[in-house]
Amino acid sequence: MGRRHGRVATLSSTRRARDRLVVGLNSDASTRRLKGKTRPINPVEGRAEVLAALEAVDLVVVFEEDTPLELIKRVQPAVLVKGGDYKREEVVGREFVEAAGGEVILVEPVPGHSTTAIVKRAQPVKEPAGE
Repeated sequence: MGRRHGRVATLSSTRRARDRLVVGLNSDASTRRLKGKTRPINPVEGRAEVLAALEAVDLVVVFEEDTPLELIKRVQPAVLVKGGDYKREEVVGREFVEAAGGEVILVEPVPGHSTTAIVKRAQPVKEPAGE
């Protein structure tokens, strides 16, 4: 069996250490605003269905805002997990979670598994002019 997908491994390890795992998921409109008009690659219904099917995930919540701050305030997580491609001070909701006695965990992404990297690899290579 090969290496597990980066996000699946993150969700599984996070869930083992906690009572419940709630996953916040950007809506399609939110994703488009943040990543451009060609995104998301998969619609929110499909993304949410895949996440909800994972044994580690207890609840998937789609949010329309550009950040999950309002969701974080509602859920009041004891632990907030974000990809390690962020700096701790950049994590939205960090101050709220830490002020309530919670912790922020940064998880290193598995190289080559981001949607952005996959899209870049799938684009045709442009040949230099004149060759």
